[in-house]
Amino acid sequence: MTKSELMARLADLFMQKNSHAQLQNKDIEYSVKVLVDTMTRSLARGQRIEIRGFGSFDLNHRPARIGRNPKTGERVDVPAKYVPHFKPGKELRERVDQAAKRKG
Repeated sequence: MTKSELMARLADLFMQKNSHAQLQNKDIEYSVKVLVDTMTRSLARGQRIEIRGFGSFDLNHRPARIGRNPKTGERVDVPAKYVPHFKPGKELRERVDQAAKRKG
């Protein structure tokens, strides 16, 4: 699902639940943008994000290492870095597993 697909789905869900309410697409777009930006800034500051029932986002440290250029085989120094890591919550894991079992 892309960000624009998420916004379209949120707009559809909102209209189904609140048929008389008017929520503009720009409001939904702004809300999603603020959410993603806030999560990005929190991770950049080294903070952990936990959304109960969904999962948590944290940073994993990857130490420096020697890699190889796949095209030439030449050795390349890969610097240490922090990468975002998502760990799904129990409820999300169970729902995905149930949906996969129904499909399979």
